[in-house]
Amino acid sequence: MKRKKIVAMLLAGGQGSRLGVLTSTTAKPAVPFGGKYRIIDFPLSNCSNSEIDTVGVMTQYEPLALNSYLGNGQPWDLDRNSGGVFVLPPYISGDHGKWYSGTANAVYQNLKFLEQYNPEYVLILSGDHIYKMDYSLMLKFHEEKQADATVAVIRVPINEANRFGIMNTDDNSRILQFEEKPKAPKSDLASMGVYIFNYKKLKAYLNIDAEDKDSENDFGKNVIPLMLKNSCRMFAFSFDGYWKDVGTIKSLYDANMDLLTNPPKLQLNDITWRIYGRNPILPPHYASGDAEISHSLVTEGCEVYGTVKHSVLFAGVKVEKGTVIEDSILMPYSVIGADTQIKKAIVGENTVVGCNCLIGVEVSDSIDNSLTGDITLIANDMNVSNRASIPKGKVVRKKEDIV
Repeated sequence: MKRKKIVAMLLAGGQGSRLGVLTSTTAKPAVPFGGKYRIIDFPLSNCSNSEIDTVGVMTQYEPLALNSYLGNGQPWDLDRNSGGVFVLPPYISGDHGKWYSGTANAVYQNLKFLEQYNPEYVLILSGDHIYKMDYSLMLKFHEEKQADATVAVIRVPINEANRFGIMNTDDNSRILQFEEKPKAPKSDLASMGVYIFNYKKLKAYLNIDAEDKDSENDFGKNVIPLMLKNSCRMFAFSFDGYWKDVGTIKSLYDANMDLLTNPPKLQLNDITWRIYGRNPILPPHYASGDAEISHSLVTEGCEVYGTVKHSVLFAGVKVEKGTVIEDSILMPYSVIGADTQIKKAIVGENTVVGCNCLIGVEVSDSIDNSLTGDITLIANDMNVSNRASIPKGKVVRKKEDIV
């Protein structure tokens, strides 16, 4: 097997419970984003654009849709004779096997995959972040610093820093201390969950971590703090572009809406850094003579006969006459009946909404908004009957949730 300078390991096995009904049968990295993409398209496209041609994707929860979507890696130019994209689920070896117990354990269980390529460096990525990043610049920084490990960081408002893993550094960007969600943060440098390790050093510390029965087998909680404790050379690589962890309904909604700002907070039209994905083969979108579309993303295969304002429509969506869609996200192949109003909502894949419905328009004091805030959320594959009323902030998981 040809030796690689760097191999990427992409963590894509999380359940994504904070995304609620959107991940009840789908792994979080496979959730649709931005009209025509899936979340995992962003780290995979970053790898392709950064000329990293070997990627191990560690899956676990509801892997079928994600595995099918990845295929042989061709959409991201990762269908290589030497290298490519590899799906790495948990497996049984000999007389034992177990689920991935943490981010570090997932990589530990796949050390044999890495050994095939004997890389100098290993890039660790998360499958649930939206951003465009040139990993080759981070690798160059890592080499110049002669680092054992490098952590990508982004500046966050200091009053929000207690929500993140915070890196305290010296003037040379060397990490002196790592604090997981500190009550009184000393820095605004938040970890992005993107790491580069020297392979031999990583392998040694993953073996140590695997032997520690008290470890949670997590990079942020265990491996990185232990390396700091042992005075390893660890540096923070500052990133100043757009980055969003889309692990909650609100952050997923906000990231989609960020594509509609003027100019967009995340530019998808940049031909020098394309975001690739597996696109459906559908005809161009159609807008009837009665349709009104403004400030929206409308993807191929859509049919619009009503009004769409400041919204994101995925492939194959149909909006009937007299219907008004505003500040909303309609997932692939959802159908909205005539004379319906939808405001600040996410409508799941393959969901059919009937005629004369009110969704996200009215307010109810009885709604628990802890999951979605004022965003109304309808699960995938639902059938909402005519004249249904779904108040602002309600989560519709099953037919009984609909008034």
